[in-house]
Amino acid sequence: MCGITGILNFDRQKEISLSEIKRMTDVISHRGPDEEGFYINQNIGLGFRRLSVIDLKTGHQPISNEDETVWIVFNGEIYNYLDLRENLTNQGHVFKTKSDTETIVHLYEQYGTQCVQYLRGMFDFCIWDDKKKQLFCARDRFGIKPFYYYADKGKMVFSSEIKGILREGTVDKDLSYDALNSYFAFGYITSDLSIYKEIKKLRPAHYLLVSFQNQVTVETHRYWSIQFDPDYSISEKQWAEELEQCFSEVVKQHMVSDVPLGAFLSGGIDSTCMVAMMAKNSEQPINTFTIGFKEEKYNELVYARQTAKKYGCEHHEYIVEPDSISLLPKLVCIYDEPFADNSAIPTYYLSKFAREHVTVALSGDGGDELFAGYDIYSFLRRIYKYNFSSPALNTVLWGSLHKMIPENVSGKGLTYFLSKNPNDLGAHLCIWTKHEREKLIIQNGRKEVINASELFKRDILRSSKKDFISNLQYLDLQTYMVDDILTKVDRSSMMNSLEVRVPFLDHKFAELSFKIPSQLKIKDSNKKYILKRAMKSFLSGNILNQAKKGFDVPISVWFTGRLKEFVNDTLITHNPLLGGYLNKDYVRKVINDNLTGMRDFSSKIWSLLFFEEWLKQTQQ
Repeated sequence: MCGITGILNFDRQKEISLSEIKRMTDVISHRGPDEEGFYINQNIGLGFRRLSVIDLKTGHQPISNEDETVWIVFNGEIYNYLDLRENLTNQGHVFKTKSDTETIVHLYEQYGTQCVQYLRGMFDFCIWDDKKKQLFCARDRFGIKPFYYYADKGKMVFSSEIKGILREGTVDKDLSYDALNSYFAFGYITSDLSIYKEIKKLRPAHYLLVSFQNQVTVETHRYWSIQFDPDYSISEKQWAEELEQCFSEVVKQHMVSDVPLGAFLSGGIDSTCMVAMMAKNSEQPINTFTIGFKEEKYNELVYARQTAKKYGCEHHEYIVEPDSISLLPKLVCIYDEPFADNSAIPTYYLSKFAREHVTVALSGDGGDELFAGYDIYSFLRRIYKYNFSSPALNTVLWGSLHKMIPENVSGKGLTYFLSKNPNDLGAHLCIWTKHEREKLIIQNGRKEVINASELFKRDILRSSKKDFISNLQYLDLQTYMVDDILTKVDRSSMMNSLEVRVPFLDHKFAELSFKIPSQLKIKDSNKKYILKRAMKSFLSGNILNQAKKGFDVPISVWFTGRLKEFVNDTLITHNPLLGGYLNKDYVRKVINDNLTGMRDFSSKIWSLLFFEEWLKQTQQ
């Protein structure tokens, strides 16, 4: 795993200096502490930081083709590179390393921009074609690896992290109010937005092409799409057998490494399935790592211990304490922009803890999205079934119900209900509802606060012909998973120079899951039904039947207890900077309502704390 950066001046006479690129790579050195590399050629400069995982001796980057006309910087892992290498060798390509990176170079020579279709893995990369004077950048299908870019004022600047682009020194830092709206809606920034108006994300399953023809063009293209296409001709038993076989093969592929490897083990279904397959495919004990809390309600340690014991793992545990709030300034530095998922705290500690023992860890992320494992899915499906014949009656009824329910009574599922619109798909993901954001955000004449469904408009339109559960899965895969879950794991792990792999998001395995009817994913009230059946022989009964906990952090306990004064001092007493963007009276009301115990506003408060710390760091 690595970090990449680069600058392309659109004026071919304007040369790039090594010092410009080195500044950018130095600031992301945590992504690759083992070595650095550069390619400078007049108006193009590529930078690279390496975390050595495969081909430790010869995998230095940037890497070129045979005649050094095509150069690449690459971040990620390609799991089918040996098969690709063999095919390319048979077609006459000559390799000088044993790395997966060089495979992409020769694929590009052979297939051009369509080379991404052949890649099975997690990646972001940039290729400079000196013959065509063309820059080609791509991001993996699910967005496991990040790619940010700026293209304006005569140049393109890109990096694995925002801080790399900012270090270039000329990019404007104006705040995006669309991104701010997104942040307070969901706790993360969606779509191709970043908190900075001028900096964009390359979306998952997209590539970017900068060409010099009659004029400079910067274009993005989608190369792969999520397609739910249920096959009802296959029996439940056949699906279970195929899932087990495919997942075993995928996990085995993800275990290829020239450095020590382990697994994150939460004790839930997904990580337990993964560790079981790792044990099946390994002759050595698996190193497993688990985070716990003193608050028993939030602990899954007992389940993790049972799995580790069953499969003879070398098991390691770490307990997170309330004073972990001191990590907040570091988290802001890690994420570069507001990011309000408080499970970033244990994810950081888990990554730091695991890195003391291994360089690569497998994670169970993606299982909930592929197999409809979230509790909210069942709840929303029940709400959705209330189908009133008159649209006018529908609007009146839902609007009246919204007015009747007190503002301080809600919950994660009721956010959808409280959106005033039963068709506002995505409202269930909100931390702050549209109604609350209208009170919170000072617009200063800017764009109005909008519905969740408007923020997710492009994704919902693509999924609108699917069944309700598939729509929810599609939305989560395109938004929550990539912009929250995978972002959290990438930044936390790479800050600790740990590579994390996600077998569930192998696109071949995912495509198999897309063919399974949603009735087999949630059967009656049994979530992940078909995955549980497929893995039944590997899972004990108490793990199969336990209620889902996720990676929840006891901040609701902390914010009304030991951290009560910290919240008050930071957000009210000490003249917070957020007053320039948010309604301070409403912020005070939220904090006071949380202290009464009538409503858990801890997620809202965490989003405010993170935003305030981000403002402090960016306005210094």
